Formats: sequence, C-alpha cells, structure tokens
Amino acid sequence: MEYNGNPSEKAIPAGELDRRHVGHSVSFQPNDFTVVFGTIAGIARTEALVYLSLDGVSGGTHLKDEYDLPIDKNVYLQLDPLGSAEKGISEAASFVKDKLDEITKNLRDRDAGKSE
Repeated sequence: MEYNGNPSEKAIPAGELDRRHVGHSVSFQPNDFTVVFGTIAGIARTEALVYLSLDGVSGGTHLKDEYDLPIDKNVYLQLDPLGSAEKGISEAASFVKDKLDEITKNLRDRDAGKSE
C-alpha cells in the first residue's frame, strides 16, 4: 500500500511539525500495512525521529496512539478550510471581474459601431 494523502491534505515532512500543528488532523502511513488518521495531541523530536501522540486512534486491539516517524517521512495535514475558501472566493471574484470587463468592452465596441 502507498498512501499519498488526498486533495484536501498537504504533505509535509514529519520533521517540520511543531507546536502549531498540535490539534490538527493528520494522516500518514507508518508501515507497509497501516494508514493512520488522528488528531495530533503532542509532538516530540530528536535529530532522527519525530514522536507523535494522537487523539482518536487508540482503543482497538491493533491501534496505538503513539508513533515514531523518521524526520523525512511525509505526513498529511488537513488544509485550512478558511484559507482554502478565501483563495477560492478570491479566484472567483477575479474571474467575475474579468468577465464583466469583457462584457463592458463588447458593449462599448458595439455602441461605437452604431454611432459611426
């Protein structure tokens, strides 16, 4: 199995996780057979490893809530929904403005053609 996140997630190396990421939803593949989804409860790190403590993962017979990952191992964080929405709205507003400018230009050109 090769887990590569999904479009609503951003890949970052585990070594880039810091206190800002506590409370964020995360997913990753710690081994060839498991994909983990949870909420970061705590982060500790050494020069070679990042230790993640997760909420919402333990409780099953094979599930654990602590993982040690190499610093270069990709983890996938949920994108900020507000930031994504803001970008989408900005792109839509730009598109609408361009269309309105095009319509205005076409109307002016048409009116200029009638007066000649």
